[in-house]
This record gives sequence, C-alpha cells and structure tokens, in this order.
Amino acid sequence: MSMLDVPEPGKRRRLRRIFREDGRSVIVPMDHGVSIGPVKGLQNMAWLVGELSKGGVDAIVVHKGWARMVDAARLGLIVHGSAGTDLGSDRLRKTRCATPLEALSLGADGFSIHVNVGSETDFEQLAFLAESARVCSILGMPLLAMMYPRGQKIADEHSPKEVAHVARIGVELGADVVKTNYTGSPESFRIVVESTRIPVVIAGGPKTSSTREFLKMVSDAVSAGAAGVSIGRNVFQHDNPRRMAEALKAIVHENASVEYALEVAES
Repeated sequence: MSMLDVPEPGKRRRLRRIFREDGRSVIVPMDHGVSIGPVKGLQNMAWLVGELSKGGVDAIVVHKGWARMVDAARLGLIVHGSAGTDLGSDRLRKTRCATPLEALSLGADGFSIHVNVGSETDFEQLAFLAESARVCSILGMPLLAMMYPRGQKIADEHSPKEVAHVARIGVELGADVVKTNYTGSPESFRIVVESTRIPVVIAGGPKTSSTREFLKMVSDAVSAGAAGVSIGRNVFQHDNPRRMAEALKAIVHENASVEYALEVAES
C-alpha cells in the first residue's frame, strides 16, 4: 500500500512531508533522552538537527519538549507519545506521555508510539495504540507504530515469525506506518513487508560493529521492500552524523550500492 492510498486527505498531506515521492523515507528518532539519557550524540540537539537536515534526512522523531525547541522547519516532525526509562523496574513498560492533539498543536507531521508486544504490560500499550489510531484518524495525523517483539516468551527479537506478527498487529490496530526490527535476510523480511501492506521502516537496534555491516542491513531491507529506515544511534553516534545521513539517503532514495554509501559515510 502506498502512502498515497491513505483515504484521509490530512494524512496524505502530512505523509508527503515525511516520505518523498518515491514512497521512501530516512527518519532519525531522537527520543532516547527519556529512555537512556543524554548519551553521546544527543548532547547538542540543535546542532544535531541542523546536521541531519543538511545531510538529507526526511524526518525526525522527538518528544514534545524538544519539538518546542528545535528548528525542524526543513524536516518532517514526528512527536513521540510513549515513555519508559532504563532506571525503572520494568524497562519494557511504556506509558503515554503525549497525545495526537498535542502533536498537532506543535505543528507535527506525525505521531508515534512504542509497543513492546510480549511484555507484561503490552495490553496497556496496545490499548494506547488503538486509541491513538482513532484520534489520529479524526485529526488527519499519520500514526507511526514502533512494534517490537520483546518479553519473557520472546527468544529472538529478530525472528521473522514474531516480527511479522507484531508488524501485523500495528496494521490491524490502525497504524499508517510500522517500524520494526530487521529479520536478518531480504527473503525473510519480504514476508513481513508483504503481510502489512503499509509502509514498513526498519529500526537500527544497538550500534553495529562496522559501518559496512550497518549499511548492508539497510540496503538488504530496502531491496526486500522496506520503505526506508527509522534509525537513531547508528546515525547520531557516528563520528559525522551528516555524512551518515547522506549515506542513508543514497541507499534509500538513490538505490546506491553499499560500497558507494560507505565511501560517503567515511569521507
């Protein structure tokens, strides 16, 4: 399903600020300050947003506090509505911290929430997903659902079966875009994409061991039908976030090779 197939006109207009005409997007989430704190790369948010904009990033994800302060005029703005911290007793628990209406009042182009399916509190998170989808539909606000298989029963968070399941839950409950884990191969991830019929973007996960490995994952995902990426640490913790943004743009929007993108990232 193309973003242009979304029936609500408000959503279509806002999705065009997040996705380009090719139906793909390079999104950089920077909501980590709540979950893990002001880690490397996130100390100077104003500078980082400027560098990402120069590098060709299409959209960013931030919490409502930063949405008020950073200049994202040249970027798609997605306000995140879920919060949880590594300091708490249950790091998989996510509570609502913003609403689609707040996102709209901040001039956002999208609203996002995080759901850990398989956690002890996934029923609360799923309820917030369903309610957010209802309100986003009324407001014409695109909803990005970050869907992850995480919990005691999940042996492998990258298992094609579990990833396809959680991505499908996002579709079933009304998301317009799903973010989830890459399953490790184009063949297995193609199953995830084909079972959703809405744009799917991949998460970056922990910082990878090499830039080549990271860029190959992105290339493989796009070749399998991913609509792009929503990747944070592998971008903002790179020695040169602007160059990494340019490398991702080359793969996602220009179908560049891994070797070319690697040259861009390391130049």
